[in-house]
Amino acid sequence: MFSYLSPDTRVRQDHPLRAIRAMADEAMQRLSPVFDGMYATIGRPSIPPEKLLRAQLLQMLYSVRSERLLMEEIDYSVLFRWFVGMNLDEEVWDPTVFTKNRDRLLEGDVARRFLAEVVEQAQAQGLTSDEHFTVDGTLVEAWASLKSFQRKDQNNPPSDDPGNPTVDFHGEKRSNETHASTTDPDALLARKGKGKEAELSFTANLLVENRNGLIVGTEVLQANGTAERDGALLMLEQIPGQQRVTVGADKGYDTKDFVAECRNLHATPHVAQNTKRRGGSAIDGRTTRHAGYAISQMKRKRIEESFGWLKTIALMRQVRHRGIFKVGWVFTFAAAAYNLVRMRNLAVAR
Repeated sequence: MFSYLSPDTRVRQDHPLRAIRAMADEAMQRLSPVFDGMYATIGRPSIPPEKLLRAQLLQMLYSVRSERLLMEEIDYSVLFRWFVGMNLDEEVWDPTVFTKNRDRLLEGDVARRFLAEVVEQAQAQGLTSDEHFTVDGTLVEAWASLKSFQRKDQNNPPSDDPGNPTVDFHGEKRSNETHASTTDPDALLARKGKGKEAELSFTANLLVENRNGLIVGTEVLQANGTAERDGALLMLEQIPGQQRVTVGADKGYDTKDFVAECRNLHATPHVAQNTKRRGGSAIDGRTTRHAGYAISQMKRKRIEESFGWLKTIALMRQVRHRGIFKVGWVFTFAAAAYNLVRMRNLAVAR
């Protein structure tokens, strides 16, 4: 059988992916000079970066758990082929080739630039606030098991089973000062709270604007105990302009150092008061008496929607990349994917 219909005719006009692809293509068109500088004009032809990024978007939008499964689904799905920009008879890439070409985009910090272009589109549509923001952080599990968390100062004997070694940690005190993961040295042992189990993790931080809950900044740091506040300050420094802004946060940010540094950055800290902390809260009546403080406390809860989507849909609960640089890249790109979905939904709701 022969078909003379293109993939575009097989996708209905009101499909949600059409709006998402249009916004993604606009962002990638502005990044075209960056792509041109990353690829040589001679040698073996490589996968176009636009197709790489579209395929990566599909993996996050449809919760595809591996690159191998992604290539398989692109192979037989007309919808996926259309979104990536492939003909029906075009050969799908080998998963290893796809991964190696995608890693080249890591060097150009493409994910952060792509997120910036998506945010700029939202600003042009009046979907974002440039004055009111929320920060928060969460732990994402590293792609490393606790068996790889071993002492730094000793040579480990040969394993009885290289694929799944037998390790006995009973009676041994493990900490980030004396132990490190042999699989991902950047991952640190951390726990979400008292009574919770400790896992090898990274701290992923978000900066969200309060109008529609769009992500405008990300930072992935080692889970060292202060990474949430450190990441928040790094993201606040990147807010353009010199106007004063507000930043909402939970009780974990209620420290004198964080509050003081926010004010130095021209950001009014609308941080939830932690009255049980020794020495009292760093936020007093000069901040809480304003109506904007209560609004920020109400709005800041929406950041949990972003984390929920990133962890469940984009599969960021446990990242499948090793090294803080790669983890930061994929988390930032997942934030851009969330914005595209959110912007499409806002456009439909208008």
